[in-house]
Amino acid sequence: MRSIRAAAVGAVTMSLALAASACGGGSATGGGSNDSPKELTYWASNQGANVEVDKKVLQPELDKFEKQTGIKVKLEVVPWSDLLNRILTATTSGQGPDVLNIGNTWSASLQATGALMPWDDKNLDKIGGSDRFVESALGSTGVRGQDPAAVPLYSMAYALYYNKKMFAEAGVTEPPATWDELVETGRKIAGNGKWGLGAEGSNLSNNIHQVFVLGKQHGADFFTADGKPDFTSDGAVAAVKQYVDLMAKDKVIAPGNAEYAQNQSLGDFAKGKTAMVLWQTASATFRTMGMKDDEWGVAPAPVPSGAPGAGKQTNSMVAGINMAVFKNSDNIDGATEFVKFMTSEAEQKILNKAYGSIPPVKAAQSDPAFNGPATGVLRETLATSAAPLPQVPDESQFETAVGTAVKELFADAAAGRPVTTESVKAKLAKAQQQMPTK
Repeated sequence: MRSIRAAAVGAVTMSLALAASACGGGSATGGGSNDSPKELTYWASNQGANVEVDKKVLQPELDKFEKQTGIKVKLEVVPWSDLLNRILTATTSGQGPDVLNIGNTWSASLQATGALMPWDDKNLDKIGGSDRFVESALGSTGVRGQDPAAVPLYSMAYALYYNKKMFAEAGVTEPPATWDELVETGRKIAGNGKWGLGAEGSNLSNNIHQVFVLGKQHGADFFTADGKPDFTSDGAVAAVKQYVDLMAKDKVIAPGNAEYAQNQSLGDFAKGKTAMVLWQTASATFRTMGMKDDEWGVAPAPVPSGAPGAGKQTNSMVAGINMAVFKNSDNIDGATEFVKFMTSEAEQKILNKAYGSIPPVKAAQSDPAFNGPATGVLRETLATSAAPLPQVPDESQFETAVGTAVKELFADAAAGRPVTTESVKAKLAKAQQQMPTK
């Protein structure tokens, strides 16, 4: 593998730096296409509780692929805090892996670089065709009307996870279905070192996921129909303020959560410090953190009416991981074969069971493992009440700019500084000014 220097990316990459989970957080050394048709380099995203968990999940499957094809796959699991910068470095330098995982929200942005192999009908036919995949997952693979930049690998959705013991101790018998109920429940629990809801104020991508959903509930999309940023609409401002107010006004989120990054809120949840978290497909992570399945419950994320659906009742973004191939790979055929293997029905069952995610391959969803109480909620959410983030070329800049604005507002809330409609609008106006001009 040839190393990639982060400095090679330049200012544009720094402006896109993302400290978060896309959809759902390794070394800093880099990778490169190779000259051997019997070897591939693969950058996998950190899906488990830590990088070592991913290696244990993935390596047996890569060994299986090598045994079947004779092609060795050199694995590197890249933390979410590094992944986008690493990818952008590779698109700029031309030196990257053969195959890589990307957050599905980045598909359009990375598609615009021209560095990824388009999945036209010919390429899709090599892996069994587009009909194998769930439609909602395909909707987050690039700009509509263009050949996909990637194919779906893991599908996820947000849900409300709650600690059954903490609920019982507070006399709460049902998980909250509306935001008012969530605040009421959180206030019943908060006190004596315990908090109602966990958040990750320094996790830019998670910030975006939460405020995007709240934006839909307030009738805002953050982009106009022609793809221009619209961060200061009344709905967008109301959405961001509602989210930050869970700490600033409602006092159900601990001030220390303003500094939390990836998975720190899940750690507090597993230790019984917070009673609820809004997260995507968290069950496997809870198990890794020592929780038993009967210690937590899962319910749809709150919506204004209490009944999730489309439009203002949207309660999740279409979360997930896509798999892409670098166009300049020296082993396009081997890379395509590897994608076919990873999206096969058998591998989809193995991998999505391990991560607690939902297979975007239709045939794999028939497995009973994806029809339990937790996964059933996620499947229903993806089918009926989730919406994809804007598939626009500037989406990754949006995640950075608005995610940072939310981070700064959480910092204000934690410090006791007022969070007002005016201060929220000012932060979002600043974020919009940072977006590329056409």
